[in-house]
Amino acid sequence: MSFSNSLIHWYLQNKRDLPWRNTTDAYTIWLSEIILQQTRVAQGLPYFESFISAFPTVFDLAKASEEQVLKLWQGLGYYSRARNLHATAKFVVDELNGEFPNSYNELIKLKGVGDYTASAIASFSANENVAVLDGNVYRVLSRYFNVHNNISVSSTKKVFQELAKEVLPEKVTPIYNQAIMEFGALQCVPKSPNCSVCVLNDSCAALQYKTVDILPIKSKKTKVTNRYFNYIVFEDLEEKTIVNQRTEKGIWQNLYEFPVFESKTILEEKEIIKLINQKYSEIQSISILPSFDVIHKLSHQTLHIQFIKVQVSTKFENAISISDLRRLPFPIVIHNFIERYFS
Repeated sequence: MSFSNSLIHWYLQNKRDLPWRNTTDAYTIWLSEIILQQTRVAQGLPYFESFISAFPTVFDLAKASEEQVLKLWQGLGYYSRARNLHATAKFVVDELNGEFPNSYNELIKLKGVGDYTASAIASFSANENVAVLDGNVYRVLSRYFNVHNNISVSSTKKVFQELAKEVLPEKVTPIYNQAIMEFGALQCVPKSPNCSVCVLNDSCAALQYKTVDILPIKSKKTKVTNRYFNYIVFEDLEEKTIVNQRTEKGIWQNLYEFPVFESKTILEEKEIIKLINQKYSEIQSISILPSFDVIHKLSHQTLHIQFIKVQVSTKFENAISISDLRRLPFPIVIHNFIERYFS
């Protein structure tokens, strides 16, 4: 049995029942693909269900506020995906009369849609004969054909694109594309795959040459930056607090947070108290909240976060109530603090 036929046969016996696989609607498939970028299916599925329930059509998503979209996205990370999602919905409604494109050449023009996403949507919604190439496909192809090119190098993508096209069957493109991705997600997993029960074990080159554990080759290392955030949780005479929106580019753009000062290292209590007294007036008390300290890891940054409660003997003009606070979109680390602290 050929490579592609073996994968399809395996897929029909082992595939997961996922909602976006039961439709050819380009909007629904696009929504799932954006949510699943850099996200595991188990984590992404509840978000997909929330989004498709709140925004069943591209028109619903386009007319939503960005705040609504970010609130639903809260906790999924890589928030530029949510902003691009919203911008694309508006573009489709305003410029394409609400007709979501389903061809690769049109899809690739959309904001937040790259080669893989355009290929996937075109294949699954319109049966277009294009090969998908995501992390799972890289892994399956590199192992099966024993390809040692470094996938962190941009020139390697062309090597795998050609290989993916070479093994792509014409008449069953959508099911094959689903099959090879599902195979990488469930069977040919990154660490310790169970090759003894693999349907490809009699022809897998990496298994033959004992290179399964080292493939795919990915040598590029990400430099991680440490940042130290000190959040001030104000409480005024009406028991209201203050939050700000992060408008600058970078992490958490357009999400909300408490007033913050960033330091170069973890600050001691006396340093924190001194800084707050220098910057703010009419302070009644300052309380460090060590039980809420957290280390939050992002792809390129590690955030060391602490919260400080500051009570003031005045009323803030721009303060909000705790009930209003809960309606705003926050980074998940601050959302979790709010849920615990104000419970």
